[in-house]
Amino acid sequence: MSFFKKHLFICTNQRPEGQPACNSRNDDTLFSFIKKLARELGADAAGVRISKAGCLGRCEHAPMLVIYPEAVWYTFIDEEDLEEIIRRHLLCDERVERLLVA
Repeated sequence: MSFFKKHLFICTNQRPEGQPACNSRNDDTLFSFIKKLARELGADAAGVRISKAGCLGRCEHAPMLVIYPEAVWYTFIDEEDLEEIIRRHLLCDERVERLLVA
């Protein structure tokens, strides 16, 4: 049995200039945003954990995150996308189809 109900891993990997990378801007702005929003929305109390990850191996779709135990992969562009993933997937068990990566 899993310790967390859901575990989101967000790639923060960096690569040399010109190569696709999840953290091409070399900052933690989006990671900080998603952690803060999840806390504000009560994700911790709902059994959700959000962690940084190194390379998830899906650089062609960067930036990437994956949610376990479902193994659902998402790409995202901005804070609005991340908020939608938190609200719909993590808290309501509803996949955000437009951001899914097969």
